[in-house]
Amino acid sequence: MDRDASPGEERGEPDEGSDRCDFCRMPMPLEPVEITVDGSDYECCSEACRDALVASEYVFTEYHGHRRVKPGVSAMDASLPQGFPRNAFVLVSGQPGVRDRAVGAEIVWRTLERGEPVVFVTFQEPPGSIVQQFLTLEWNVLPYLENGLFHIVDCFTYRVADRDRMYDRMDEWNKHLNSVAKQATTTIRDPSDLGEVQNKLDNAMEAREMIDTGMVIIDSLTELGTLVQPVQAYNFVKDVRADICKGRFVPIFAGATLAGDPDAFPHDLVYVVDGLIELRLTDELVPDTLLKQARIRKLNGVLVIPEWHTYEYTAGTGMVLFDPEEEMEKREAELEDADGAETEESTAEAAEEADEPDDATDDTAGERPEPGADADTNSEAPSDEPADDSPADADDAVGPGRETR
Repeated sequence: MDRDASPGEERGEPDEGSDRCDFCRMPMPLEPVEITVDGSDYECCSEACRDALVASEYVFTEYHGHRRVKPGVSAMDASLPQGFPRNAFVLVSGQPGVRDRAVGAEIVWRTLERGEPVVFVTFQEPPGSIVQQFLTLEWNVLPYLENGLFHIVDCFTYRVADRDRMYDRMDEWNKHLNSVAKQATTTIRDPSDLGEVQNKLDNAMEAREMIDTGMVIIDSLTELGTLVQPVQAYNFVKDVRADICKGRFVPIFAGATLAGDPDAFPHDLVYVVDGLIELRLTDELVPDTLLKQARIRKLNGVLVIPEWHTYEYTAGTGMVLFDPEEEMEKREAELEDADGAETEESTAEAAEEADEPDDATDDTAGERPEPGADADTNSEAPSDEPADDSPADADDAVGPGRETR
């Protein structure tokens, strides 16, 4: 990204043939302002860019498009072909059960994967639970907590009167997570003091030099609204949007749960926020089944395709999009194939049984007596000699001890 990059090199934009300023990489609608620096010729769109090129050590070697970035979350990428601008305050509004915390966790994880810092403002969970939430999705944030890239601003623990007792009740694993998270946590003494929250948030961002890089996550504006008066909550949102999003060019994603009046804070902030992501449950696609869907309703400054995307979350992968109708057709086809295979198997078994000889026939075959054979196989065959009918001797005819006359 140094100044020695030659004009006309790849600049990260599909339309590389168009003339672009060699400093800001924006298109040049008028005649270029030419300048030679260190033997290299440059063309700039304006005298301001020319002077900046001479005075600066670096020039932009890619088209930034007002610093857009790909979120890395499936539903958001599908709806934002140009990415989202870095100076946006985005409200993520969802019904209970849509796994909005998993959505926020994935936004954080994709930012950390890009090597950018994240400050997580939590009103709903203690720091240890925040870490556990990432680990459940198989996203190991422990190294990022350790090297300072991931920082937590704790607006929850003030609710615990005896924190030592809470720590003593933990098992060894939770104690380990709590100790790692504690080193990367700023605890807010009184979250209803929004001035303290803003100061600690600003200090955390200053320590990580978060200007035109990184992300801020606020897990629940709904919970914030229960701590302060509505006018204070509105002013807090407007102030952090002005200071962080517009002043630092760092985007903010803030969660909100639709649990009551849809026109109450923070859902009536649509006119204030730059972007609105809607999460819902619907049973219109599959009978008796609630499916999760996401849609980007608006996002200022970029092209938005406001379509509903059906999704689910899997550990290690994150948000996975799918088409319910396609999945149902695929399932029906699998069931038909299984039924067809079962029918063929039954037909084959029936044919096999039909080909086998009858058991009774097999048992008697070859055992019928030959013609003339004696039915009683144990009796002796009759002799061909005539029978001796002569009377027996007298002595033999009289029993023993009987006298003869």
